[in-house]
Amino acid sequence: MLEMKRIVIILMILSIVPNFLSAEIFPKVGTAGLQFLKLGIDARGIGMGEAYTPYAKGASASYWNPAGLAYTNGSELFLNHLSYVADINFEYATYAFNTSVGTFAFTGSILHMDWMEVTTEEIYGWNGMYFTCSDIMAGVSYASRLTDKFSFGITGKYLRENLDEYYVNGWSVDLGSLYDTGWRDLTIGMSLRNFGPNLKYTLDNDNDGAIDEDPFDLLDNDGDGLIDEDREELDFPIPMNFSLGIAMNLYKEKLQSVDAVFQLDNCVDRLETYNLGVEYCVGTFFLRSGYQFNLDCQGLSFGLGWKIPTSVAILDLDFSYSRFGDLEEKLDGSFLTGPMRFSMKMKF
Repeated sequence: MLEMKRIVIILMILSIVPNFLSAEIFPKVGTAGLQFLKLGIDARGIGMGEAYTPYAKGASASYWNPAGLAYTNGSELFLNHLSYVADINFEYATYAFNTSVGTFAFTGSILHMDWMEVTTEEIYGWNGMYFTCSDIMAGVSYASRLTDKFSFGITGKYLRENLDEYYVNGWSVDLGSLYDTGWRDLTIGMSLRNFGPNLKYTLDNDNDGAIDEDPFDLLDNDGDGLIDEDREELDFPIPMNFSLGIAMNLYKEKLQSVDAVFQLDNCVDRLETYNLGVEYCVGTFFLRSGYQFNLDCQGLSFGLGWKIPTSVAILDLDFSYSRFGDLEEKLDGSFLTGPMRFSMKMKF
C-alpha cells in the first residue's frame, strides 16, 4: 500500500511538468527547427505508437530515455534505418557498453536526401545547378543504476544542419529517469529531450565580410554599387520534448506475454499527444501496435519483431510501419506509402 501511494504521488508531481514547459494557449506549430530530432528511431518503439519512454532499455534508449541505457548487458550495437516520405532517409546508430562506473554510449545520426534542382527567379526555372540538405547529430551518453529500482541517464549532443551552402551548429542535452516499482514490471519513465539554446543562421548575402547589417540604411557598405541586402536573421528553438510514461505487464505465462505502455508527450511546437502501445510476445516473435492521439497526420502504427540467438550475438530484428492518415492518401494513395523503419540490435 505504501509503495502504491508513492507511485501516485510521483505521477501527480510529474504530470505538472508539461504545464511549465508549454504555458501558452496556442501551440507554436512549425516554429522549431532541426525537425529531424523528432523522427523517432527503433522499429520496436515506433510500432508501439512511440509509447516507449518507460519501456526502452539498451542501446536504443539513447534516443528515448538515456536512463534505459543503464540496463545494457555487456555491450550492444543498435542500427536503425528510416525510409521517410519525399525520398528522405534517416540513419541512426548507437554503441553502448558497461563499465565499473556505469554505462556509456556513443551515438550518431544523419538525415539525407537526393540532390534537387536549383531554380532562380531570373530565368524562371532550373539554372543547371543542384543542391541538397542534411542534418547531423553526434552524442555521448552516460547512465547508471543508483539502486535496484531507480536509474538515470544524460546525453550531450552536437547538432548541425546544412541547407545548400548555409549551415548552423548547436548543442543540446537529454535527461531521463526510470523507476521500477517491482510490481508486475510496472515502470515509470520520464525524459526531457533536446534541451538547448536557440540557433541562428549567419548569412553574408553581399559577401562584404559583415553580417546583420541594416538593409534600410540606404548605404553601400561594401562599395559594390549596390545597397546592402543583409538583415539580421531570426533565431529559432530546437524541438524540446518532455515525455512521461508508464509500462506494465498485463499477462505472462510460459512463452507468452503482453505488455502495455501509456505515455504523454509535450513538444514545444505542437499539441500534446497521448500515446498507447501494446506488445505481444510468443516465443521469439513479437507483434506490436500503437496509436498517437491528438496528432494531425501520423496516428496508427504496427510492427513485427524476431529475436535470433547466434553464436556471436543475440540479434533483434524489427520492422514498423506508421500511417500518415489523409496525408498518406495524398502522397500516393497506395498501400504502405507511410514511413517504414528497420532496426537491428546486436547484444554481445
